[in-house]
Parts: sequence; structure tokens; C-alpha cells
Amino acid sequence: MLRNHFPIFETKTFINSCSKGALSKEVRAAYAAYLYDWEHLGSPWGLWVENLEKLRVSFAKLINAEPDEIAVTTSVSAAVSSLASALTFDGERNKVVVSDFEFPTVAQNWHAQAMRGACIMHVAEQGGEIPLERLEAAIDEQTKLVAVSHVCYRNGALQDANRIAEMAHQKGALLLLDAYQSLGTMAIDVKALGVDILVGGTLKYLLGSSGLAFMYVRKELLSELNPTATGWFAQEDIMALDIYQHQPSASARRFESGTPPNPNIYAGLAGLELIHQLGISAIETHLLTLTTMLKDSALKRGYKVATPKSHGAMIAFKSNDVEKLVTLLAEDDIIVSSRDGNLRISPHFYNSEEDISLLLDALNKHECLLLRS
Repeated sequence: MLRNHFPIFETKTFINSCSKGALSKEVRAAYAAYLYDWEHLGSPWGLWVENLEKLRVSFAKLINAEPDEIAVTTSVSAAVSSLASALTFDGERNKVVVSDFEFPTVAQNWHAQAMRGACIMHVAEQGGEIPLERLEAAIDEQTKLVAVSHVCYRNGALQDANRIAEMAHQKGALLLLDAYQSLGTMAIDVKALGVDILVGGTLKYLLGSSGLAFMYVRKELLSELNPTATGWFAQEDIMALDIYQHQPSASARRFESGTPPNPNIYAGLAGLELIHQLGISAIETHLLTLTTMLKDSALKRGYKVATPKSHGAMIAFKSNDVEKLVTLLAEDDIIVSSRDGNLRISPHFYNSEEDISLLLDALNKHECLLLRS
């Protein structure tokens, strides 16, 4: 699917979208368009704000949200920090439950709130999964928020967001879903899942660059969440330039901050357009074929698969020297990555069954570096 739009495949077998999406001709052209507009139009702020709003609509379309429920940020770190500043931890509800699958930036942001009275509880993994019963036992009437990753960045495990949302709501807690590793690979409907807050960014499967992310906040929550981490693009009237008061937007823009990352917005729009053009359903079906092929072949060869039965677009294998294995595969012009002793393989729509076969052949050559089940 659109493979010839990604020049890297002329020289490499790139299967590392969980780390960074491949660069498309469209995204390269988008950066050139930004430079052209800057050079020839000078300071076209009207155009740049218009692009920001187009991006907000595109993010909303991706997850079945309303544009006013989307805050455009520079990173998930900035988004979660802004959210945390809107919460208080001085009452009976001061507990934040996080799973051991969280990406560091999310967990670290919540641990930083311990200085403000938050009590952080981790739910441990077991057998490559976070057991739902452990999560349920951790969530109680003192829990303010539950923060979980939709797909684990270490092993590709997929968590049941809908069920976790139900468990959180039964105890009066909010659910924050980190969808960075699932956006662009599978259908995500925030209304159907029942999540309260969702965060993600563009540098992986959404095919943009670093420096651009977003946060969905369910509209019913907006009036009661007033972040103190803020900036001029969070104001109700951006161009009021009022230095004497703070008047946050009634929409999720209240979680934004300063000047938006205009170059990255050009790229983000181009990457998202490719996702919308192909359609999530077609992408999800294609990725299921590739990951099933990869996982089944690995199991037949006796490799120790770190990824559980329920997973996203990433499959991980256990290695006895994963950094060496990644280096040797790179010498074979196969680009993958590693985390936590796992070899991470993460195809996207631009990958083919031939890519998977090439990888499997290379792994056979280096199988002494793979653990056996």
C-alpha cells in the first residue's frame, strides 16, 4: 500500500514504525511547503492558525471525537503535564493508578505529582500482560485517575481499554489512555471505548515528526478541568493578547500552551492524510496479516515470543543480546529496534509479506541471539 511513497524501501527493509514512521514523499514535500510559505509570505499567521485547526479536525476524525475535544500539543509529556496541573490531590481522591506497561513520560508525570499530594500505585505485569483483576483490585474510591497504555511499547501487548474504562468509572475515577502505539494501526472510537482522556502523537504510525501530539478530553469534563500550565494559545481569544487576566478557552484548547509547532503541523497533516486516504479498516486488516505471519512463523521456529495473544502492530522476541542482534540486522539492511531485552518488529501499511520473509531469513542466520521457548 503506497510503498513507493516511502523512499527508504529503495535501500532498506524498514520494520520499525513503533519507534519512528518511515518518511513519505508527502511529508518531505510538506516541510518544503512550510519553508516556501515562510520564505515567500513572511509571517502568514492566518494560514498557520488555519492549518492548526485543520489538524485538530483530522485528529478528531481519527478517533471519532469532536474538534473542540482536541488539544494540539508539542508532545504527550506537555499534554499530560497540562492535565496534571488541572487536577488536585488534597482530598480523599488522591490516588493515581498506573500499569507497569506505561511509557516513562506518562508515569514520570504522575510521580511528579507526589509533591502535590498524589499517591501513585503501580500494577505489575504477569506473563507479558497486565491482569485485569490486578487493575480492578488497585482501583478504589480513593482513585482519581487510571493511566494505561493501549499498546505496550515494550512488547506490543494490547490492553482492553473498554473494560478498564468501566472499572475506573465504577469507582468514580477517570481513565487516561496512552494510544501512541495504536493510533494509525487500528480503529479507535473514544465514544465507544468510554475513555475520558486519550493522548498520542505523530512520530510513529501517524507518519509525521516529533514535536507534535494531541490530547482528547471528553467534553463533559472540560468545564471542571482548569490547567495552570498554560499559554496564549490556550486563551478563549488568542489575539486578545491580554496580560491582565487568564481566560481559558471553553474547549480542549485550554490544555494548549504557546506558539504551535508550525513546521510539524504541515508534516502532521500530510502524514494523517495518508492514513485517512487508505482507511483504518484496510490498514488494520493488512497489519493483522503481517503480524500473524510473523508470530506464527516465529513460534514454529521455537523462538521465545514476548508478545501475548492480544497485541497491537508490534511483535517482540526475546534475545540474549538484543543490541547486537539489532546491529547485525541493520548490517543486513533490516531496520528494527529493541526495548527491555526484546527485539521489536513493527510493520505498517507500507510493509509486505516479503519484508517479513526477509526478516525471518535474517533471524535464522542470527538465531543464536534469540531465546528459545
